[in-house]
Amino acid sequence: MLRLGEKITIVADAFEQNLPIGQYGYLIAYDRNPDNAFDYVIRIPNLNRNFFVPASDVELESVVLKQEAERIEREALIDFALSTYNEKLFHQVMNGGKQSEEEEESKEQMSQADFIKQVNLRAWI
Repeated sequence: MLRLGEKITIVADAFEQNLPIGQYGYLIAYDRNPDNAFDYVIRIPNLNRNFFVPASDVELESVVLKQEAERIEREALIDFALSTYNEKLFHQVMNGGKQSEEEEESKEQMSQADFIKQVNLRAWI
C-alpha cells in the first residue's frame, strides 16, 4: 500500500476515466469504502483535478523510472551486440543472462564417458 503524499505515475486507465497515462500525480487519500472499486484518491497538478483510481492504475514514480532505465539499458545492449556482431552478448541479453549460464553448466557437466560416447558415434558415421 502506498503512503499519503507519495509521487505516483499513472500507468493504466482500467475504468476509462480519461486519466492522463504517463503523467505524475500525488496520492492524497485512501478510499476506505468496501463497496467501492477504487483504492486511492490522487491529485494531478497539471489538470488541477482529483481522481478516484484502483491500485492497479498507479505506480510509484521511482519504480516506473527504474523499469524505464532497465528497458533502455537492455535496448542499448541489443543495439551494441547487433552492431558489433557479438552473438554471445546478444543471446545473453535476449535470454536474460541466466539461461546462457545454465547452457554453459550443462556443457561442462558432460562426463568423460559421455564425451567418448559422442566421439565414437560421430566416428561410426
